[in-house]
Amino acid sequence: MGVVPALEEPLKQPLKSVLGPATAKVMAEHLGLHTVGDLLHHYPRRYEERGQLTHLADLPMDEHVTVVAQVADARLHSFASAKAPRGKGQRLEVTITDGSGRLQLVFFGNGVHKPHKELLPGTRALFAGKVSLFNRRLQLAHPAYELLRGGDSEETVETWAGALIPLYPATAKLESWKIGKAIQTVLPAAQDAVDPLPVSLREGRGLVSLPEALLKIHRPHTKADIADARSRLKWDEAFVLQVALARRRHADAQLPAVAREPLPDGLLAAFDDRLPFTLTEGQQKVSRDIFGDLATEHPMHRLLQGEVGSGKTLVALRAMLAVVDAGGQAAMLAPTEVLAQQHHRSVTEMMGELAEGGMLGGAEHATKVVLLTGSMGAAARRQALLDLATGEAGIVIGTHALIEDKVQFHDLGLVVVDEQHRFGVEQRDALRGKGKQPPHLLVMTATPIPRTVAMTVFGDLETSVLDQLPAGRSPIASHVVPAADKPHFLARAWERVREEVAAGHQAYVVCPRIGDEEDDPRKGGKKKSAEDEAEKRPPLAVLDVAEQLAKGPLQGLGVEVLHGRMHPDDKDAVMRRFAAGETDVLVATTVIEVGVNVPNATAMVIMDADRFGVSQLHQLRGRVGRGSAPGLCLLVTEMPEASEARRRLGAVASTLDGFELSRLDLEQRREGDVLGQAQSGARTSLRVLAVIDDEEIIAEAREEAAAVVAADPELERLPALRTALDALLDEEREQYLEKG
Repeated sequence: MGVVPALEEPLKQPLKSVLGPATAKVMAEHLGLHTVGDLLHHYPRRYEERGQLTHLADLPMDEHVTVVAQVADARLHSFASAKAPRGKGQRLEVTITDGSGRLQLVFFGNGVHKPHKELLPGTRALFAGKVSLFNRRLQLAHPAYELLRGGDSEETVETWAGALIPLYPATAKLESWKIGKAIQTVLPAAQDAVDPLPVSLREGRGLVSLPEALLKIHRPHTKADIADARSRLKWDEAFVLQVALARRRHADAQLPAVAREPLPDGLLAAFDDRLPFTLTEGQQKVSRDIFGDLATEHPMHRLLQGEVGSGKTLVALRAMLAVVDAGGQAAMLAPTEVLAQQHHRSVTEMMGELAEGGMLGGAEHATKVVLLTGSMGAAARRQALLDLATGEAGIVIGTHALIEDKVQFHDLGLVVVDEQHRFGVEQRDALRGKGKQPPHLLVMTATPIPRTVAMTVFGDLETSVLDQLPAGRSPIASHVVPAADKPHFLARAWERVREEVAAGHQAYVVCPRIGDEEDDPRKGGKKKSAEDEAEKRPPLAVLDVAEQLAKGPLQGLGVEVLHGRMHPDDKDAVMRRFAAGETDVLVATTVIEVGVNVPNATAMVIMDADRFGVSQLHQLRGRVGRGSAPGLCLLVTEMPEASEARRRLGAVASTLDGFELSRLDLEQRREGDVLGQAQSGARTSLRVLAVIDDEEIIAEAREEAAAVVAADPELERLPALRTALDALLDEEREQYLEKG
C-alpha cells in the first residue's frame, strides 16, 4: 500500500511551483484551485468548434470558420475617436487570399501591434473567427491566427482545423485560453492520476481510465472523446459520493440501539382509540415501516417525506408514543420557535388528557409533554430540564436549545427532526449523542425531494413517502395576478379576500421582507436578478403593505402583522389570535412557511411572488385549504408576461404536485445550491454530475457502492478509492468548518 501516495505526488504539486506565482495566485483566489490535481479537475464548460477549413469563396455569414490563406496586403490607419480624440486610434486592415477569394481582417486598438509585426504580405497562416458583414464586405474582426512556417504547415493545418477548443469557466482576471494554456502545462501529470474506480466496475461498464478521461476532456479530438470522458467523470463523482454515504450507513448499522416496541394496551393504543378518524393507507404503511425499524437493535435512520398536510406529524407522534410505551423518551426538533410552539400545541391537543402525566385529570397511561426553547423564562426552563432528566416528561418538543450541553435526558430513545433541510448532519449527531445508546432517528420534510436528490443528499437515510392527503382536505386553486399588466386583477384579489372574510374565513398576505431594515435598505433583496435590477424596486415589505391594506382595500377588517424579528411572546400572541379567529387577515413574512395550522384560513395572497423559490411558494400555499372549505392562493407579480419568472409562477399555479415542482425548482437553480443548503455535511462539489439528468448513474452508483462497502467496509483492497474518499471528506469537512 505504501506505493499509492508516491503515485499521487505529481497531482499534489502546488500550482505555484509549476505555473509561476502570478497565475497561481489568481487561480487560488478566484477559482479555488491550488494543486495540479485541482486544475486537472477544472473541466471545460463547453467546446468551440473551429470551423472545418472553408474556402474564402463560400464563407457562411455569422459562423465560426477556419481558413488557410496568404496575406495579400496590410495597412495601418489612424483615426480620431471619443477615446482617442487626437487621431491616435489605430486600425489594422489585412486582406488575405486563398486563390478562391479574398477576405478582410480587422484589428483595433491595442490589438494591432502583434499582427502588424507578424502579418506581412506573403505570410501564410491559419485564421479562425466569426464572419460578419461590414460596409457590404465580408470580414473577420480580431481573428485568432497561427502562422504556418515551412515544413510543418500541412500538419498544423490538419490539427488546427477540426479542433474542439475547450472553453473553461473563467474569471475577469484569467481568460479561458490562459487557463487552457496552464492545463496544457500540467496535462502530462494526468498520467499519474490514481483511479478510484475498482477495475471490475470500470471494465464492467466499459468506462475509460481516469488518465484517459482527463486527457479526453481537456484535449478531445472528437465529440465522442468528450462523451467518453464525461460519462467516466460522472461515475467518479457519483460513486465516490455514494461510497461515502454507504460507509456512513454501514457504520450506523453497526451501532447498538435499544429495541422499542409499543405495549399492546399502552399509551399508543389509548391514543389510537381517541382518534376521531382512521389513518390513511399511506399512514398505516409508513407507520409499519417505522415500527419495524424501532423494533430492531440498530438505530432507525428514516426520512419521512410528505406533502404539506399529508399527516406526517400524526405518524411521527405515534412513533414517539410507541417509544414512550417502551420506557424511552422522544424529542422533536423544530427549526423555529414559532414552529416548536405550534407542534407543542397540536401534540397536546391531539393527546388530550394523555399529555397530562403526573397531573390531576391525567389518564392512566399519560406522560408529560414539555416545550424547550431559547426564549423561555428561567423557571419554566428549569422545570422542563428537570422533567427531562428524571424521565417525568416522555416527550419534549424544542428548537436548537435541545442540543445544548445542559440538556440531559433520562433515556432518549427517538429523535424526530422536522424540516430536515434546515439541520446539518452535525446537529443530528449532537442530538444523537444525548442518548445512553444512539437513539432512533426519524427525519420529516414537507419539501418534496426528487428521488435522486434524496439519494444524494440524504443517502444515509431510508426513505418513506406519504403521498395521499387525508380525507377532508380541500383542493387549492392557484392563480397568477399580473399586477403591472392588469391592475384591475389586483383590485379583484383584494375583493376576493373580503369575500372570504365575509364568509367567516381568514386570509394570509405574504411579503418578502419585514420593512424596518433601516440599517441597510438593501437587506431585503439580496438576490437581485437582472430583471430585479431593471425594476430597481426593493421587495414589498410586511409593515408597509399591512398599513396600506388597513387604510385601503381591506379597511374595516382586522389586520395584524407577523415577522421573525418580533419578540417571541408577541409572535405567539398574534398566532393565537389568528388561530382563534380574532384576526381576519395576517400580513406576514415566510415565518408562516412551515407548520402554521389554521384550518379556517382559506385565502393567501403572495406579494412579489417572483421573489420566492418554487418550492417555497408550494410550501406557503400549503397553509390554506387545511379545513373543509376550498383554498385559494393568488400569486401577485409585476414581472412582464414573457419573463422566466412568470413562466415559473405559471407552473406553480398549474400543478399541486410537489414532486413535479421540486424537479422544476432544481432545474431553475443549480444542483450545487440544492445540495449546499440541504446539509452542511454532504455538500458535494458536483462538477459534471447533474442530479436531475443523471438519475440512472446515481441509482446504479448507489448499488455498486453498497456492494463494495458490504464486501470491504474499510476499503482495504481499494487504496485508491480511500484516497479519493479522504479528499472528498476533507473538502466537506473544511466547508463545514468554514460555515461554522
